[in-house]
Amino acid sequence: MRALARLVSGHRSAWAVLGGTLVAVALLFAFLPSGGDDAFPPSGLPDDSQAAEVTALLDEFPSSDTTVGIVVWSRGGAALSDADVASVSARAEALAALSTTPQAVRPQVSDDGAAALVAVPLAADDVDADLSGVAGELRAAASEGLPDDLSAYLTGPVGFQDDVSNSFAGADFRLLLVTVVVVAVLLIVTYRSPVLWIVPLAVVGVADGLAGRVVAALAEPLGVTVDASISGILSVLVFGAGTNYALLLVARYREELLRDDDRHRAMRTAVTSAGPAIAASGGTVALSLATLVLASLAGNRALGVACALGVVVAVVFALVVLPAALVVCGRGLFWPFVPRASAPGSPGADEPHHHAARKQGAWERLGRGVQRRPVVVSVAAVAGLGVLCLGLGGYAVGLSQTDQLLGDPDSVTAQRIVDDSFSAGLTSQTTVLVPSAAAADAAAVAEGVDGVDSATVGEAASGLTRVDVQLAAEPESDDAFVVVQALRDAYAGAGGAVSDALVGGSDATAYDERTAAQADLRLIAPIILAVVFAVLALLLRSLVAPVLLIASVLATFAASLGASTWLFQHVLGFPALDTAVTLYAFLFLVALGVDYNIFLTTRAREERERHGTREGMVRALASTGAVITSAGVLLAAVFAVLGVLPVVALTQVGVVVCIGVLLDTLVVRTVLVPALVFLTGDAFWWPSQRRGQPQADQRPTPEPSAVASAATKASR
Repeated sequence: MRALARLVSGHRSAWAVLGGTLVAVALLFAFLPSGGDDAFPPSGLPDDSQAAEVTALLDEFPSSDTTVGIVVWSRGGAALSDADVASVSARAEALAALSTTPQAVRPQVSDDGAAALVAVPLAADDVDADLSGVAGELRAAASEGLPDDLSAYLTGPVGFQDDVSNSFAGADFRLLLVTVVVVAVLLIVTYRSPVLWIVPLAVVGVADGLAGRVVAALAEPLGVTVDASISGILSVLVFGAGTNYALLLVARYREELLRDDDRHRAMRTAVTSAGPAIAASGGTVALSLATLVLASLAGNRALGVACALGVVVAVVFALVVLPAALVVCGRGLFWPFVPRASAPGSPGADEPHHHAARKQGAWERLGRGVQRRPVVVSVAAVAGLGVLCLGLGGYAVGLSQTDQLLGDPDSVTAQRIVDDSFSAGLTSQTTVLVPSAAAADAAAVAEGVDGVDSATVGEAASGLTRVDVQLAAEPESDDAFVVVQALRDAYAGAGGAVSDALVGGSDATAYDERTAAQADLRLIAPIILAVVFAVLALLLRSLVAPVLLIASVLATFAASLGASTWLFQHVLGFPALDTAVTLYAFLFLVALGVDYNIFLTTRAREERERHGTREGMVRALASTGAVITSAGVLLAAVFAVLGVLPVVALTQVGVVVCIGVLLDTLVVRTVLVPALVFLTGDAFWWPSQRRGQPQADQRPTPEPSAVASAATKASR
């Protein structure tokens, strides 16, 4: 780290670093692909899941190259008139002209007479090539010349995929714009400077752009598919983490400028002191994200690879580009509150160069207060987190198809109409593949399962026959999943060739994805904790500290998940969490929570060498309290920006992480961790000991005036 500090802070080398960075970034932007995000990627199920096996086997069937768009007409619940039905029939003829099998496009009127529906078979290749165009043609053909107040809606696979794609239309720009505005405002408030915020924001912005290019270039060689949701999370993470590291570095640099007239030497000290914490924090986050390569779902693996690469880029820019840029710009960058070195003999001026001047103020008073009553503070903090954990009583996972998008897009509105007037499962197909000799028996078994509306023997290929099963439940709902599992159990217990039946289709795929996501959480969570423990143990040279710090992070995660669950169900109206939310929230809260642990405890360990464990923690809190709070508020706000996208999963991830980071910053890192240190004393750092000091904790170092007074009294 010392060599890097000399490189980025030198009079000439800082300019060389900036020049080399500009050339390297320009070349990378010129030659690396920009990438094209897939807004609706294929399922990333493991190959051994039943739904994935069915999908692979269906490639051999004649209908494998077809999909369907479902159009629904409604008057908002009122009965359709004869003129309405005639208009629907005319529209069905127009839609048939767009279909691969025109004869199959026949309108159906619901039993209650309140809605009409038509299914339009389409070529899957045409839809994949131009989803928006095909969906637009279907909507135009279905809506042309309709009577007043009669509305047409597109749903089914084509409608739902198009609405998801539209949700991400322009998402990169909107997300980036809102993120930049939020970060800029918070940096201006934090630095109280109209100029300083520009440098870290520009550096992090370039890092974000470069991270996107690097991920796009490496995605195909690494075998991952990066969709729009992953790109959104990547951008938020790079901005959040990168700005956090910038805040820590700038805060330490400013401290050193208050002591040193030479800004180059001040930056060298700042990088040497804060660099290890930044590198350790970023390394922990990257390693934690990298554990997702062990996940069974391809989407989780893609997120891990993309975000781990993004964090590495953010750390490199924070430790290399940002210091050089700050040094080149000079002290005036902090205008109007330009830090000036203390005059000789002033408080802090005579301390060793690697220790910044002692801070006075609210954070030190808070530390002293916690030090006086650590038991009361610990109990109160834990009790508060425990109250928030009560929200976990309503914890549920799994959203139906209509609950996955915010607002009322066509596909959601149409599905609600189908739920009311037709069978809820009409827009979703469950497919059973069975040896052809047992096809009739397989259909009979399916019809005997509760929740199945119908089972029809279909086409055959390669010795297998498909049985098309229609469920009564809403697509991708818990009720649909119960029926899928009941079908599989019924076939497994049927005996003979029927027991070889495989159940797939969209509902089965969603069910298997949820099962795989739960398995990924059980696998990945312990590995992440092990990684965090190892990093903390090596960095802090302690076995007790990592245990207590990880316990605090887990408490934060449980409390934030409980509070978010209550908020989702009672305020925002989300019936459950999306399948991926728990794993993503755990990953980000544990990894990013460790950032603040590292920022605080590495400074406490540094201060401990001179002042003892308890006094060292007070001084560490006084020195880092403001920057950690600023960083936490900024990171929480940046993750909350995910709510600008009308996708429930991303909104939920943003809310959970936002609440968790605020709890971690304002409660856990501010009072609970210091209280635990005050309670445990030197045992917190076991088995390491202070160099050149007795193992027992020391009282606060007396001020020089107190020492002189005591010496005078002794001489008397």
